Amino acid sequence: MRQRRAPSLSGRRVLITGAARGIGAALARRLHERGARVVLAGLEPELLAEVAADCGDAPFRPVDVTARADLAEAVADLAGPLGGLDVVVANAGIARQWPVAEGDPEILTKTLEVNVLGTVHTLQAALPHLSHPRGYALLVSSLSAAVHAPLLGAYSASKAAVEALGNTLRIELASTGARVGVAYFAELDTDMTRRGFGTEAASLLRTPTSVLAGVTPLPVAIDALEHGIAWRSRTICSPRWVAPLLPLRTLAQHLLETTLPPTIPNAVALATTEPAPFTTPQPPTP
Repeated sequence: MRQRRAPSLSGRRVLITGAARGIGAALARRLHERGARVVLAGLEPELLAEVAADCGDAPFRPVDVTARADLAEAVADLAGPLGGLDVVVANAGIARQWPVAEGDPEILTKTLEVNVLGTVHTLQAALPHLSHPRGYALLVSSLSAAVHAPLLGAYSASKAAVEALGNTLRIELASTGARVGVAYFAELDTDMTRRGFGTEAASLLRTPTSVLAGVTPLPVAIDALEHGIAWRSRTICSPRWVAPLLPLRTLAQHLLETTLPPTIPNAVALATTEPAPFTTPQPPTP
């Protein structure tokens, strides 16, 4: 059977948050190569400027997604000259190891603020520009929304909330013709993974048979994102084995629990004292 040709990305107006590094930066470069008109938002001005330069001097705004008014102004400034948006990728996110029983609640608060409220702020700022039949909102969640690993309670909770927001928004936007997708990734070869899982506590959780053992090259995920954005897909998964786990999440959770090593108490104890920064440096709290 002849496969349908993927819709062209040429000319699509795409806003990406968290575009200074990792998934956001790589996706911006890929979509620019495919002819999309990308506009970028992120926290780190110098890195963001480098990505923008690689994308044909794309417009960009350094902005914190937790600052609702600032983000709304930045999105308006970026979308206005384009005459609107076709795609928003709510990608900005952070992670930090956090044991539930004794972890600092401020870590949970900050994670939820960036990953959940930051996603809401992004959507509320962008949706007036893309609530049309060609519009597409993509929320970047994680396999951690479905399968919950130790030391990632804050991150898993935040990404489960992102998944819920995406599924809710899909229904609410249906009458406009715009579509909503949710992206699910396992561990990717990014700064987030290296910083988030590069701790001593995390190293105690890994065994050759654990489902936490593998890291996927970033281009694999970018391929999936490019295809999913072109088709305005409901779900985007990378690597491919993530997709069948989503409807089987209860079994996948059990599998995770049975493959973890007996060093979990040591890992949890270490995580309560080990210095572990957020995967992206955060602005100081006012």
